Amino acid sequence: MNLRRDVFQAIADPTRRAILMLVASQAMTAGAIAANFNTARPTVSRHLHILTECELLQQEQTGREIYYHLNPAKMKEIADFIEPFRRMWDDRFSKLESIMQQYKDK
Repeated sequence: MNLRRDVFQAIADPTRRAILMLVASQAMTAGAIAANFNTARPTVSRHLHILTECELLQQEQTGREIYYHLNPAKMKEIADFIEPFRRMWDDRFSKLESIMQQYKDK
């Protein structure tokens, strides 16, 4: 049985979030990614597998090397899910700021 992981399960892990940050600006090989962590390379490979399985990362083969790069469409799905919560908290903080300003002006 092949269980497909949820995107939010994938980004719940701090190492996987760090990997996403690394490849956000440029595609990198597994070795280059692993060089940034103090863990065994197979551990990083497992994280890459999970991120690829969730489609947060895409693989592109160039010669013998496989490069990992961010999948912007999948990241947008996450951002779209989070946006209503961000707006709600921005609104609440704005209201709180307004109330605090009223007390300050008295």
